[in-house]
Amino acid sequence: MAFEGFRLEHIDLGEATLRVRHGGSGPPLLLLHGYPQTHMMWGKVADDLARDFTVVAPDLRGYGGSSKPPVTDDHEPYSKRAMARDARALMARLGFERFDLVGHDRGGRVAYRLALDAPEAVSRLSVLDIIPTADVWRLADRRFALGYWHWPFLAQAHPFPEHFIAADPVNFAFRIAQGATYFDPQAYADYVQALADPETVRGMCEDYRAGATCDVAADEADRGVRTIAAPTQVLWGAKGAVGRWYDVLEVWRPWCEDLRGEAIEGAGHFLAEERPAETLAALRRFLGG
Repeated sequence: MAFEGFRLEHIDLGEATLRVRHGGSGPPLLLLHGYPQTHMMWGKVADDLARDFTVVAPDLRGYGGSSKPPVTDDHEPYSKRAMARDARALMARLGFERFDLVGHDRGGRVAYRLALDAPEAVSRLSVLDIIPTADVWRLADRRFALGYWHWPFLAQAHPFPEHFIAADPVNFAFRIAQGATYFDPQAYADYVQALADPETVRGMCEDYRAGATCDVAADEADRGVRTIAAPTQVLWGAKGAVGRWYDVLEVWRPWCEDLRGEAIEGAGHFLAEERPAETLAALRRFLGG
């Protein structure tokens, strides 16, 4: 069973209430999930990490069992900066002012935003299968338009994308993983349950609307001005789009003072679920423990 011995709580942080699993012992390690998942995506690696770390795995606001704050015209409540505020407040509530941070996909975007905004809080940063948000839009081309068309689709004004997703939210969200056998059944059931809530679908769309607006603005304001001080690891799937489309480390290099990274062989996008042993080994090489 995943998350053996972990505690499950709903923690009210003021701006949002997060569903959180936490357990283990040792230095604090925060794990942030991606779209269209929940914290359950870490189930294949969390127990091992908990032997050497106090592991904290929340659902991001708008996702899973966490709350869905009211939306605004500027989409700020679903910005990565807002989600980063949640993450830092959560760790402080649990008694941790400084911690290691690992984020996959949207969680990776929250993670690097937190490392830029609050460098004093992040000891080490690992981001999985992304490049910075502003660079995604800056480098967008035909491959992106055909392969990641959900970015501009989900960013369309409410209720346009929500209306069409409602017909079959699970098939839409997991279309790139049709027939996949690597999702843990318990985790996948959690994803399906979350997607049955229209407010979760709206939260996901708001996440992408923020990604096309205020998240880009935040990145561009920092470009060439601020860099990530924490040692940074970037991992990507050897079979995935990120590694095919970009020179990943070259895109990240201007953003980081101390950068390293590698492709995870045999993996596409869902690294920790497709290749948990290889992903775990790469994380441990970076985090120690």
